[in-house]
Amino acid sequence: MNNRQKLEIIQRILGLTQTKLADKFGVSFVAFNNWWTDKSTPRPKMQVTIDALFLEVTGQKIIPADELTARKYALQKKSSNHRSIIAEILNNVDIRNQLILKLTYHSNQIEGSKLSEPDTATILFDNVALLNRSLTEQMEAKNHQTALNYLFDHIAKKERIDENFILKLHGILMNGVRPDAGSYRRGAVRIVGVNLPTANYIRIPGLMSEVLAKIKKSNQDVISLSAMIHSQFEQIHPFSDGNGRVGRLLMNAMLLKANLAPAIIRQEQKRLYYTYLYKAQTKNDHSQLEDFICDAIMDGFEIVERKDKNND
Repeated sequence: MNNRQKLEIIQRILGLTQTKLADKFGVSFVAFNNWWTDKSTPRPKMQVTIDALFLEVTGQKIIPADELTARKYALQKKSSNHRSIIAEILNNVDIRNQLILKLTYHSNQIEGSKLSEPDTATILFDNVALLNRSLTEQMEAKNHQTALNYLFDHIAKKERIDENFILKLHGILMNGVRPDAGSYRRGAVRIVGVNLPTANYIRIPGLMSEVLAKIKKSNQDVISLSAMIHSQFEQIHPFSDGNGRVGRLLMNAMLLKANLAPAIIRQEQKRLYYTYLYKAQTKNDHSQLEDFICDAIMDGFEIVERKDKNND
């Protein structure tokens, strides 16, 4: 595979323009364009950078175990500086609202919502219906806000993460959107865009019981466990719709319960997220997904600690 092919794949997965991709490599657009058109060859060190990014974005990168352990340790150390993340969220309206905005906007965008972040903020906090926007998408945004508030209160009360909790999340998210809100699917469904079989609907209750049994093993590394649970949940695909949103809410409930900040999976990272999720599901290698979740948790801490540059 030549450089042009590698760069095209990197660009497609990251969703960047050639100018932004040149910035990412720290070179001028002219230099980058010369690589693109095969007018010049990157220097050896830059070639290593290109090859490393290609392996990363295509899910082929090997994450050293000690590197991943160090990242998790850093997050745990950050967690130890907070007596109770969930209490900070509930007791500070600005933190709570910023988390609700980011989690709602990005999670719904990943699923195809066309609402902008300012649109989402208006709908969530001004309770204004936008006439030139999809009514369903506006309803889904409000439902996601309600689901997050329910999740925050549930974790604050130290309630169990069980089947009722998951069904309740789905019921809130799909309220007024689908007639089967709060119920497992009763038919076949496929995950669009990937060759990955989902569970036979008859087996869903049993498979979900197995997933919930794993969640109860609180002595496990919560980042590793949340990555494994998330990949399994999404492959089971227990609902007719809303699986991605419920799965991310479930993951964040697990993280908050362990006193970690919620993971902000940004819509700009959608292709990377799907690549790592698919690798976990098909190769039983969760290392890149875990590493990705570490980054997303760090984004959550930026908001909790009021360091997020978009936190007004």
